[in-house]
Amino acid sequence: MADTSNCLSLPFIQPSQAQKHVTHNEALRILDVLTQLAVLTDDQTVPPATPTEGDRHIVGDAPTGAWAGHGGQLTMFENGLWQYFTPKPGWRAYVTGRDALVVHDGSDWMDLDSDDLQDIAAFGIGMSSLPSAPFSAKLNGALWTALYAADGGDGNMISTVNKETSGGDAGFVFQQDFGTRALFGLFGSDNLRLATSANGTDFRDGLVVDAATGVVAQPNLPRFKGVTNFDNYTAPNVWTTIAINAAEFNDQGVLDAGSNQFVAPVAGSYLFGAALTFKENTSDQAQLGARLLLNGTDVLAGSLAEVTGPHVSERTNLQTQTMALLSAGDTVELQGRLRGVDGYFMAGRTSFWGFKVG
Repeated sequence: MADTSNCLSLPFIQPSQAQKHVTHNEALRILDVLTQLAVLTDDQTVPPATPTEGDRHIVGDAPTGAWAGHGGQLTMFENGLWQYFTPKPGWRAYVTGRDALVVHDGSDWMDLDSDDLQDIAAFGIGMSSLPSAPFSAKLNGALWTALYAADGGDGNMISTVNKETSGGDAGFVFQQDFGTRALFGLFGSDNLRLATSANGTDFRDGLVVDAATGVVAQPNLPRFKGVTNFDNYTAPNVWTTIAINAAEFNDQGVLDAGSNQFVAPVAGSYLFGAALTFKENTSDQAQLGARLLLNGTDVLAGSLAEVTGPHVSERTNLQTQTMALLSAGDTVELQGRLRGVDGYFMAGRTSFWGFKVG
């Protein structure tokens, strides 16, 4: 059986030992010195002239007098003598004389908040650091603030996230229960990218800023433009839904060619427009009208338009445009009317378009 403990060298009571209280009291004395460790100084090299019983110090470099040869050791004044303890790596002490926390790295004491704290392999706050994230923190708030000019700084606060190559990643990853839900930064290229994911695997870009031009793209913005690919016949004085059945583009699949309707994928503000070209049947005296209909019943304010008088077939064009605040699932369709006589809305030159603006 060993005589002392491994870490603090506390003496063990041996079998059949006499005066066991001496060994026990010695162990308590060492514990009293080393636990909840606080010292008065850590840079003093000369013992104080009138120490108080129980005073503790970390002996400074190249000490003299009674401390000679004990540089870097922990010492306590007890029973009129200085007792010495050799520190081990990881020991920490609070230095009351200068309001500092120090740690022993195996060879020397150093401030935990000083410039001497360098090349740390891992650091955790409120948790053990993760292998993939050597700096890890578990907390409910974090603040980065500029060092004000009055405190010796320049008042600015700049954080830098750097990557090695253009094809690498530099940015912020936002997670829910450690499942990625959003990315913001330079991922896979030098373009600034904002992307989201519902499952942490499939990502959709909401915003991309081209690094070379600064042009902003919204790759998944709900937007469409469609035309009719046949002449739509319209009886006189009847509002008729135009068959917008050929999409020039249809991001997010918002134009349903089967129902000839735009279907809002999400709530928001949308801008719509349409152009209708008249093609006569038996007369050019029709009055050309257009409107946008919400959910099959309500006319969108600002969309009702009409051109009166005779028209030139295949040339007279009527345009309308308006904005609408929609809920997810709302529909918008283009309708046309010929007042007085029948006719057609011309193929290829009658179109309907829209996109989300907010």
